[in-house]
Amino acid sequence: MLWQLMENSLEELKLLQTVLVLLTTNTVVHDEALSKAIVLCFRLHFTKDNITNNTAAATVRQVVTVVFERMVAEDERHRDIIEQPVLVQGNSNRRSVSTLKPCAKDAYMLFQDLCQLVNADAPYWLVGMTEMTRTFGLELLESVLNDFPQVFLQHQEFSFLLKERVCPLVIKLFSPNIKFRQGSSTSSSPAPVEKPYFPICMRLLRVVSVLIKQFYSLLVTECEIFLSLLVKFLDADKPQWLRAVAVESIHRFCVQPQLLRSFCQSYDMKQHSTKVFRDIVNALGSFIQSLFLVPPTGNPATSNQAGNNNLGGSVSAPANSGMVGIGGGVTLLPAFEYRGTWIPILTITVQGSAKATYLEMLDKVEPPTIPEGYAMSVAFHCLLDLVRGITSMIEGELGEVETECQTTTEEASSPTQSTEQQDLQSTSDQMDKEIVSRAVWEEMVNACWCGLLAALSLLLDASTDEAATENILKAELTMAALCGRLGLVTSRDAFITAICKGSLPPHYALTVLNTTTAATLSNKSYSVQGQSVMMISPSSESHQQVVAVGQPLAVQPQGTVMLTSKNIQCMRTLLNLAHCHGAVLGTSWQLVLATLQHLVWILGLKPSSGGALKPGRAVEGPSTVLTTAVMTDLPVISNILSRLFESSQYLDDVSLHHLINALCSLSLEAMDMAYGNNKEPSLFAVAKLLETGLVNMHRIEILWRPLTGHLLEVCQHPNSRMREWGAEALTSLIKAGLTFNHDPPLSQNQRLQLLLLNPLKEMSNINHPDIRLKQLECVLQILQSQGDSLGPGWPLVLGVMGAIRNDQGESLIRTAFQCLQLVVTDFLPTMPCTCLQIVVDVAGSFGLHNQELNISLTSIGLLWNISDYFFQRGETIEKELNKEEAAQQKQAEEKGVVLNRPFHPAPPFDCLWLCLYAKLGELCVDPRPAVRKSAGQTLFSTIGAHGTLLQHSTWHTVIWKVLFHLLDRVRESSTTADKEKIESGGGNILIHHSRDTAEKQWAETWVLTLAGVARIFNTRRYLLQPLGDFSRAWDVLLDHIQSAALSKNNEVSLAALKSFQEILQIVSPVRDSDKPETPPVVNVPVPVLIGPISGMSRPFVRTDSIGERLGRYSSSEPPIVTDELEDLNLWWAAWNTWYRIGSESTKPPITFDKLTFIPSQPFLTALIQIFPALYQHIKTGFNMDDLQKLGVILHSAISVPISSDASPFILPSYTEAVLTSLQEAVLTALDVLQKAICVGPENMQIMYPAIFDQLLAFVEFSCKPPQYGQLETKHIANAKYNQIQLFAPAEWVALNYVPFAERSLEVVVDLYQKTACHKAVVNEKVLQNIIKTLRVPLSLKYSCPSESTWKLAVSSLLRVLSIGLPVARQHASSGKFDSMWPELANTFEDFLFTKSIPPDNLSIQEFQRNENIDVEVVQLISNEILPYANFIPKEFVGQIMTMLNKGSIHSQSSSFTEAEIDIRLREEFSKMCFETLLQFSFSNKVTTPQEGYISRMALSVLLKRSQDVLHRYIEDERLSGKCPLPRQQVTEIIFVLKAVSTLIDSLKKTQPENVDGNTWAQVIALYPTLVECITCSSSEVCSALKEALVPFKDFMQPPASRVQNGES
Repeated sequence: MLWQLMENSLEELKLLQTVLVLLTTNTVVHDEALSKAIVLCFRLHFTKDNITNNTAAATVRQVVTVVFERMVAEDERHRDIIEQPVLVQGNSNRRSVSTLKPCAKDAYMLFQDLCQLVNADAPYWLVGMTEMTRTFGLELLESVLNDFPQVFLQHQEFSFLLKERVCPLVIKLFSPNIKFRQGSSTSSSPAPVEKPYFPICMRLLRVVSVLIKQFYSLLVTECEIFLSLLVKFLDADKPQWLRAVAVESIHRFCVQPQLLRSFCQSYDMKQHSTKVFRDIVNALGSFIQSLFLVPPTGNPATSNQAGNNNLGGSVSAPANSGMVGIGGGVTLLPAFEYRGTWIPILTITVQGSAKATYLEMLDKVEPPTIPEGYAMSVAFHCLLDLVRGITSMIEGELGEVETECQTTTEEASSPTQSTEQQDLQSTSDQMDKEIVSRAVWEEMVNACWCGLLAALSLLLDASTDEAATENILKAELTMAALCGRLGLVTSRDAFITAICKGSLPPHYALTVLNTTTAATLSNKSYSVQGQSVMMISPSSESHQQVVAVGQPLAVQPQGTVMLTSKNIQCMRTLLNLAHCHGAVLGTSWQLVLATLQHLVWILGLKPSSGGALKPGRAVEGPSTVLTTAVMTDLPVISNILSRLFESSQYLDDVSLHHLINALCSLSLEAMDMAYGNNKEPSLFAVAKLLETGLVNMHRIEILWRPLTGHLLEVCQHPNSRMREWGAEALTSLIKAGLTFNHDPPLSQNQRLQLLLLNPLKEMSNINHPDIRLKQLECVLQILQSQGDSLGPGWPLVLGVMGAIRNDQGESLIRTAFQCLQLVVTDFLPTMPCTCLQIVVDVAGSFGLHNQELNISLTSIGLLWNISDYFFQRGETIEKELNKEEAAQQKQAEEKGVVLNRPFHPAPPFDCLWLCLYAKLGELCVDPRPAVRKSAGQTLFSTIGAHGTLLQHSTWHTVIWKVLFHLLDRVRESSTTADKEKIESGGGNILIHHSRDTAEKQWAETWVLTLAGVARIFNTRRYLLQPLGDFSRAWDVLLDHIQSAALSKNNEVSLAALKSFQEILQIVSPVRDSDKPETPPVVNVPVPVLIGPISGMSRPFVRTDSIGERLGRYSSSEPPIVTDELEDLNLWWAAWNTWYRIGSESTKPPITFDKLTFIPSQPFLTALIQIFPALYQHIKTGFNMDDLQKLGVILHSAISVPISSDASPFILPSYTEAVLTSLQEAVLTALDVLQKAICVGPENMQIMYPAIFDQLLAFVEFSCKPPQYGQLETKHIANAKYNQIQLFAPAEWVALNYVPFAERSLEVVVDLYQKTACHKAVVNEKVLQNIIKTLRVPLSLKYSCPSESTWKLAVSSLLRVLSIGLPVARQHASSGKFDSMWPELANTFEDFLFTKSIPPDNLSIQEFQRNENIDVEVVQLISNEILPYANFIPKEFVGQIMTMLNKGSIHSQSSSFTEAEIDIRLREEFSKMCFETLLQFSFSNKVTTPQEGYISRMALSVLLKRSQDVLHRYIEDERLSGKCPLPRQQVTEIIFVLKAVSTLIDSLKKTQPENVDGNTWAQVIALYPTLVECITCSSSEVCSALKEALVPFKDFMQPPASRVQNGES
């Protein structure tokens, strides 16, 4: 009924409603009836009436839906009954639907017929169809497929329909689109090509979309074809609308990553299949390129209206960069622009959804005009969605896998109930699953990355819109990160390179981007189905806003480069990438960092402390120009940069190493660039290495070596700025490393501490002073902050200070020294004792630096402080060192090697001291005098103050290895030192003349050293003597003293003698009997000890007294007393040395010139002064030979002259009779000897004569000063020392020997008084020698150099004779004195009748005094000699008589000349002679007639002379009248008168029988003559006459018988 209505076109709408109601309310209508109903609707659809038409269409759609819904409902009903559908064998018979249930059968039949109809075939079931459009059929097919996918998936019959019917249909309908080429002429092709028809094409694409989306799993092969077709539709020769619709379809797949994944798995991963997924991506890429390269036909590039209608204004040509002026403001239209092609970006869909525009135009029949930019925008979104989808899917799955892995590993590690096997099973399953998934992920990325990159980089270059740029960059970033996570290095690097290139100005010459993997990309074209896709490099003409102008980072910068805002945007993306995905960057860090480095350089960011980059002005070239826009960005960028490296702390170890390696190689490039020029280098890498190191302190060990190794290289760079930063970075890292709170702390992790300090030590191998300064400043800071906890790091730190060399400049040395001072003042107690030796070495090395004298001197002070520290902490140091030594010994034994350290056999603590001494010893021979002096004083003070701590055996080393070694070196240096004058001491310091040559300066050192060693020998003898080879040491010391004493330098020689004196005052080792007093508190002979003394440990004594020395032995053994014999040997060795010094130094040189060296007086004095002390020790064996030797030395020493410029200091003036100290010393020496002989045994007394000889030799000096070789000496009075001209050669002056000779004479007399009777003195004719010696001054008398000499000689002679003559008389018979008498006679003769004339200025009183001396001599003769004439040789007596005679008539020479009278008549003397003569002439003791004759003859001559004189006088008196006679004549007459009275007196005293009668007659005969004189006028004569006349009264006797008288 309804059918008929339909056929008659009645109530069409009602019909439709009725059918709809019939079908929807129940399932009664089915099979034939149903088909009829459907056909009915179709027929109505194709009526002419529009309303009916549309209503029918809607009804058809609903009916179709209903049919399928029924089937779904039916399935639902039966699901419970039938669990599993019976699998039906795939039957090719399309009508085999017998298995289908009723509703399903209807649906099947319907769908089958729809396919038939679309394919323009007759339907099987819908009988009665008259017409049908393809578009409507396709729409129905699409809706069924879309709405009821489960029907097709669950029922094989339906699936079969899909495969057999739908797909071939689609492919067939597609054919016109594929074959069509736009613009090809129809005439050329043989058959007319059907033009693509928009409605069908669009609907086909929709069907394809549904097929692929819903039934992909069923239609794998068919889908491959569909997709390939889709790709083809994008070709440039297809119509615009077709391309647009194709792009929309592709966009639908792009938002479904799982689908894409299936494509990849089904095609790309199969061996012989088309690489569909890759093709899709590449096609999109080519599509985008083609849009830029070919302007769309019909839409010439110049007219942009299509896309701009909405803007309400026309746009000029693209040269305007898409800027549209609106009301004066400039808005930028989002667009892409590339090589003149300008394509706007349209907002088309919300991100992530594929809302198509043209696929939905179901009502359009004609192809619509596509606005410009639409296809591009869709393609652009395809790419973005593709990337977003893939990455989020893969990363999500990756995340799941990773968490699963973690959980399984955690489960495996935690003890669970499940058996291990299960675990293993699950893990291995998981592994398989992961391997499969990973393969898919990798394939997906590998398939798409090339195309994506090509497209994205092109778009990035073309983009003028910030948001678009941001999206592109984000896509590139996510891809890079994804590739990184999957470990796909090439693709990762390619994406990163793209971002890097975008960051830099166009055509920027950055080798990294062109040489690494990028090289393979930038010039490679990827072939896409035979088409080539070129990688597009950024073009330079992109019209971007320039935000910064800067210098390119290159060796030879050419001009400037510009950065655009897009560059900055890319840079931020790059930073973002590095920051968030650093862990997966691996080797790409190089790209990233290189790019950042260049950007930082162009923007002019400079490193500041800690490695952060701060905006700073470029140092050279045109300054960087930055717009305000970028200025505000800079701090942000710098901040992100810092954060980027801060985030390196979250990287795993491998990634961190990649980062470090990249920074290192970047830095190496920067270093290469900075070679050979002093331009500002790029410090980016160094700064960032520092930053990375600082934030990764917690695991610094893993990166320390590469990091510091590289920075050390940087430190050696010739460019100062570069190496300054290298050092800055290195030292900052070291300081940070030491202060960081490590776990475990550094104090428990020595290895790490040494690792951290090691680079500091390595810096010592770099010669640049600025680096070394940084290094030392670092050390100083470490000391100040970490000094207490350095522990095992001390050797390294000290090594750094010690590595400073002399040539490295003052400031370096000063800084290093500051560190050392800090160590010595603050840190000695905290460092391990084993390092103390290094401290000593370092301090010593500073002493040897010659840059700065003060440092050297201070370092010596430090050594002294160090020694004090050793002393105070001795016990602890010793314990620690012994412990260490034991450990080392053990190690050495295990290894089988010998323990090797300096001074080895000594205990370790002693070795420490020895090192200290050895260091000071080296400083004692430094070229600078001040250093030598200071070091010497310190060395000897230290040994003196702290030497007691040393073990006994160590002293051996001190003596031989330290002290004697030092002496040898000093002696050698002194003897070879330069004699050139040094003008000034540096600066304006004048040098004293005693130090103005190197030789003189060394002399001071020699003096100091020798004195020090001698002092140690003296004070420490009790320690040294028990050492086995003390005598050898003693000999060596004496040898040194000798060579110093004989050196041609007064200062040295004198000091040597002082040292000699010092060692001779040594007390023999203390014996028990004479132990010293101990401190009053303790009554034990041992001082207080700190701690107990056992045999092993050493006493640490508070004092350094003798008591303490004993304490050294108190524990185990008594004090050691060396045997006397050895002691004696030592003294004799000293005597031999003394003798050698004496004989060598006083031996006169053979020739003399200006430079002849003559020993000084103080030297000689000191030399002689040594003898008495020395003699005390050797007197027992001192024999004549030795005495002889001594005599030679004394004599020579006394003979040495002095230089005239020295004489005023030694001799105050010539006139003062003072002995010089040398002369005193000589006499003292003899005095000591003589005293020793005096108390000594008999056999020593034979030495007396020798001593006398020596002294007498000295006495002779009074008149005859000694000669010193051939040297001409001036007499001291003539030496012109008052007006010495400067630089005139000194004259040599003989000393005033008179006082010395006189003192010697006194000594002789004293000695003779004591020893006159000694046998030796008698035998050796000492008396004769004395007389012989005295004869010289006595005979010279007034001619003596000093008047006192002859007076002393006389008095001495008198004293000696008074003692000696009795002795001589005793021994008269022995003949031992025979030769003495003539000598004595001659001496008297020479003295009393001297040939020398008294000086003119002699006063009368003086003369009288002198005359009294003569009288004393005559008295001696009368008292001591003449009374004993019978014991005395006759000749001698005769000589004496003659002499007396001569004396008594002395003034009565035959002619009284003036000259004779001038002698001043010695009246008293004559009188005395006369009396003596007379007394002995008439003495009864005259034994020989000859004697009597002599005296008688003498008398008669005398009387006769008197007579003559008187006569002459009387005559002269008479003649002269009133004139007085000459004074001489008067004197003479007075003398004669006195002689007469004397004679008479004498005659009276004599026994009468002894007087010859003749004599009396002569005397009486004088009387008349005397009387005649009475008339004289001179009162003096009168008084003398009176005295002469008075005695004659005794002759007035009454005359007796003459015969009687005559007989007598």
